[in-house]
Amino acid sequence: MDIDPTQPWGLAIDYAGRATLTESGHTIHVNVSDTSLSSVVGPDSISGTYSPVNVTAQFTETGEGGAVLRGTGRITIMPVGTDPVVPDPTAVQRAVADALTDFAASAAAYVALCARWQPDEGTEDGDGTSTDGDPAMV
Repeated sequence: MDIDPTQPWGLAIDYAGRATLTESGHTIHVNVSDTSLSSVVGPDSISGTYSPVNVTAQFTETGEGGAVLRGTGRITIMPVGTDPVVPDPTAVQRAVADALTDFAASAAAYVALCARWQPDEGTEDGDGTSTDGDPAMV
């Protein structure tokens, strides 16, 4: 992923911290958000520290038979002392790389599962009972 040096987070995000980009043929959705439950970004009234910021990247790809594979990456940036989190232009890049790695691992696991699963020689009637040996059921 190319980082845009003119943007604090390395890419243009909207007012809600969202962006969409295309990487390695995938449309990836990015979200930059603080972890507080408040709508106001400010220090916590008890601890005096700012909340960490999460940068998430995620996408899904749908295949045959309704198969869906996902790729998800998340980077958490911690505040230093009592200062707010400073934008890290590499955080989105790292989250996207993690999402692509997660997707590749899921795809490899799916391929291994499919290779390992061997259907029975007989047929099943859907409730786990075999129809082998019963000519009326075949």
